[in-house]
Amino acid sequence: MVKKASAKAQKKDDNQLAAAIRDSAQQIWLAGMGAFAKARAERTKIFDALVKEGHTIQLRTRALAEERIGEVSGRVNEVKERASESWDKLEQVFESRVSRALERLGVPTSKDIKTLTKRVDELGASVRALGGKAAGKAAPARKAAARKPAAKRAKAASKASKPAVKRARKAAAKAAAATTA
Repeated sequence: MVKKASAKAQKKDDNQLAAAIRDSAQQIWLAGMGAFAKARAERTKIFDALVKEGHTIQLRTRALAEERIGEVSGRVNEVKERASESWDKLEQVFESRVSRALERLGVPTSKDIKTLTKRVDELGASVRALGGKAAGKAAPARKAAARKPAAKRAKAASKASKPAVKRARKAAAKAAAATTA
């Protein structure tokens, strides 16, 4: 009997434990259902809060990106200006060196050619004014020159003026040597 009583007591304890576990599981289930209902009700609030925070982050990121772009653009403009200045200086040095080299070689400048052309025109006018035979011969040549395009006339004038420029420079050098001696 003691065994029966002990078994009965054991069964009673087991039933109480099972009931306690069922009650506990029921409470956990109800708590989960309550949390789900509350999360469902507040999900729009949470979603709206997340959207608002995302918008704020986007604005800060955009402002930072635009600031960086401005800095980079400023640096690019500085580099472009420096490069342009350097290029201009290089171009000036190149032009002056080429000009000096051409002068040493005796190549007349466009200013020299214009001066010689003007002088030839003046001499031609003087010859025509004198009315000599040379004026009759110069007229056909003048017509032929007038028919040539301006570029060809300038080229022809430069070819014709090179020996004259060389002779003038040699004469000036001789005169300078004679005055210094």
